[in-house]
Amino acid sequence: MKKFDKDRLILGLAGPVLALVVAIALTSVVLLASGRDPFEPYKLMVESAQYADIQVLILNQAGTYYLAALAVAVGFRMNLFNIGVDGQYRLAAMMAALVGAAVELPGPLHIALIVLVAMLTGAFWAGIAGVLKTLRGVSEVVSTIMLNAIATSLIAWLILTDNFGVQLEGSNDLTTGEIAESGWFPSVTLGDGGEIYGFTFVAFALGIVYWFVLNRTRFGFDLRATGASESAAAASGVDAKKMILTAMLISGAVAGLAGMPTLLGDTHTYSLSFPTGIGFTGITIALLGRNNPVGIFFSALLIAFLDKASSALDQYGYEKEIATIMQGLIVIAVVVSYELVRRYGLRRQQQKVGEELAAAARKNREEVAA
Repeated sequence: MKKFDKDRLILGLAGPVLALVVAIALTSVVLLASGRDPFEPYKLMVESAQYADIQVLILNQAGTYYLAALAVAVGFRMNLFNIGVDGQYRLAAMMAALVGAAVELPGPLHIALIVLVAMLTGAFWAGIAGVLKTLRGVSEVVSTIMLNAIATSLIAWLILTDNFGVQLEGSNDLTTGEIAESGWFPSVTLGDGGEIYGFTFVAFALGIVYWFVLNRTRFGFDLRATGASESAAAASGVDAKKMILTAMLISGAVAGLAGMPTLLGDTHTYSLSFPTGIGFTGITIALLGRNNPVGIFFSALLIAFLDKASSALDQYGYEKEIATIMQGLIVIAVVVSYELVRRYGLRRQQQKVGEELAAAARKNREEVAA
């Protein structure tokens, strides 16, 4: 049993490690082909990450990425591809900002209301795809892509109208209005290093909740069983359609939280310059982290490191888009490496079964001969 666990751990680590090695190698080839030093950019990014302010930026970004990746991972565990996390996250952040700016409540209640609105909005937007999937058999890939586009247009329309758009003093940007200080989530100040968003710690804590629910509850078992085989889950009494809808609602609710570190800890308002693309980055992180909360944590740190530390490359004549190229290569490498590891794992398992059967046969022959 111990040996099996060891093999499983090695195979689990082999996929992401192989993906990173391949991505770094291919990025180095691109740099070399363009006449650049293939190793200096990595050195410059590591040196940049040694500064406290960059470390804070990386940690804050990792918190946002972590929530987006958890939202994607919930869908993945149900064999659902929720590409709509980005639209769910942005629409939820905008609605939460609107409500947060419109009311003033005692601190904890104000924050709780904003978070609740964000979760409900994200769940509602993802639930549309869930309903279409369960009632009409519409692929969640198609519906969530379309919902992303609708969310983008809806957000722009709401902010650009006189009813919702607010122009803050000294700014040309239209926003949803600034949230009162009672709705700001407390941050952790690190001197000259800046502030770590308080909601970043909430994000990482949700990883523990994700692990517990998925691995230690009946609901988590039903979710994983339905993702593995809907027919088998139905045979054991699980309502597959209900689980699909529930998974999409939970995925959307978590996606709605992805904007909270930035909204409650930094901008305190939503505008058209609010970060985009978070949901798509979450897909990369969930794949690289193999839907495991610990793996997702380190993957979120890695991608956040590439995002923030790459800003130093411009100063030395390197384009910061090198980090973007590497992220794209990681996505490709993840898919290929995981398939290779899966095939090797199957062959290894078949080999072990053959060895055990051969050992049992030899033992039987020895017993008969004795």
